[in-house]
Amino acid sequence: MSFQPSELAKPTLIVLLAWFLGQKNRLVEEWRTLIAPAAVTLVLTGLIAAQPDLGTAVTLFAIGSTMLFAAGVRLKYYLYPLAASPIAFYYFVYRVPWRWERILAFIHPVKYQHGRSHQLFQSLVAVGSGGMTGAGLMEGKQKLFFLPEPHTDFIFATVAEEWGLLGALAVILLFGTLCYRGLRSATLTRDPFARFLATGITAMVAIQALFNISVVVGLLPTKGIPLPLISYGGSSLFVTLAAVGVLLNITREMD
Repeated sequence: MSFQPSELAKPTLIVLLAWFLGQKNRLVEEWRTLIAPAAVTLVLTGLIAAQPDLGTAVTLFAIGSTMLFAAGVRLKYYLYPLAASPIAFYYFVYRVPWRWERILAFIHPVKYQHGRSHQLFQSLVAVGSGGMTGAGLMEGKQKLFFLPEPHTDFIFATVAEEWGLLGALAVILLFGTLCYRGLRSATLTRDPFARFLATGITAMVAIQALFNISVVVGLLPTKGIPLPLISYGGSSLFVTLAAVGVLLNITREMD
């Protein structure tokens, strides 16, 4: 049994930012009040990126940015990381051979279907062969030694093949419902800490689901980000279930 320490970084960042942003009269509007939460986000993101685990690092940064946006950070402050993104791309992607190969495979999935983009190409085959209603439960063929990791990072491709477009849309609808309930709880609760906690947990689930589904259908380069509550796995499933449990408790207290 193994455990991924990077999974703990997500709830850790959410709790730290929720505590900081939930303090009375702690509005993140000026650059001075932005220093502490931005520093926490960048430190955790940098530690995860140094593992190296760029996918989780990007997820952490996105979660932190979402929580800061909910706290009232002005949009102009997002221009600074946007301006620095080409530098980060150069050092973390272009200069790292296997990451740059993933970018090439993402751009030319058919050209490299027998090499770098084999996983993405097989995922697209699985999604496309599902049709409207799918081949039927347990009747998918791509998971039989064609599609790598069909039970973890690419489980959505298996869902699309066996349940079709209708099943895939049903899964997306369920994630949308969960996110709606989470944002509703964050909006209606009167406790500032609970508000930002609900916002962070909702963002964690939504961002990971968005990244995973986008990778499966070829909208983003291949990266090992599990589909929350659906992908097989211990660390991610445990952390997600615990976080959703906290979100349900906030909803119960609100109701």
